[in-house]
Amino acid sequence: MIEVKGLRKSFGRQQVLRGVDLRVPTGSITIIIGRSGGGKSVLLKHLIGLLRPDAGQVLVDGVDATAMRGKGLDDLRQRYGVVFQGGALFDSMTCAGNVAFPLREKSKLPRAAVAERVRAALAQVGLEGAGDKYPAEISGGMRKRVAIARALVTEPDIIFFDEPTTGLDPILVNTIHGLIRELHARYRFTALIVSHEIPEIFEIADTVAMLADGRIVESGSPAMIQESSNPVVRQFIRGEPEA
Repeated sequence: MIEVKGLRKSFGRQQVLRGVDLRVPTGSITIIIGRSGGGKSVLLKHLIGLLRPDAGQVLVDGVDATAMRGKGLDDLRQRYGVVFQGGALFDSMTCAGNVAFPLREKSKLPRAAVAERVRAALAQVGLEGAGDKYPAEISGGMRKRVAIARALVTEPDIIFFDEPTTGLDPILVNTIHGLIRELHARYRFTALIVSHEIPEIFEIADTVAMLADGRIVESGSPAMIQESSNPVVRQFIRGEPEA
């Protein structure tokens, strides 16, 4: 569904992406790993269309998204759901209001239909009855679930997750990962997840790609990555300090 070819991006003299090549198969869960500050979120912003590359392409179903402008890009984004790092919920809105936000912005559904979609989305993430609460009134794990419900409510083909478990304890990390896997099995969306949760992510990934020095240095099944002979990959997944 998504193919990245030769993606390059610099900010001033700092080269962040140095020719990224990546394939994300339709209906798969692909997870990008790598060191903090290594360009994972920058890559994700290119896939969503929030940044434009200095060179290279992002193809979605064979169409170059980096060349799109205006309505064409807006139409492509209608197919996307995004779970932002930290959840990015609106504090002034209830949980239901947060989940309803993309429907109110992107669709012309009547109020009753929006309310039903919101109720169903919250139920899918195990938050029945939490719609009237505000983000400050619920736990961190519940806020992550609200963010996932908001991404699901528009029934997207592709969902991007930017560090969806940041700041959670190990039990909640496994809970959120299990929820993502369960929802993926049910709806078969294409998922791309930026994560640093090693080794937990190996339990939910179809493909793992390692970003280092501005490039994908290795990509494959979780088993392939865990057995990699690449010293950069081995050092990262083992949590070893640099020599």
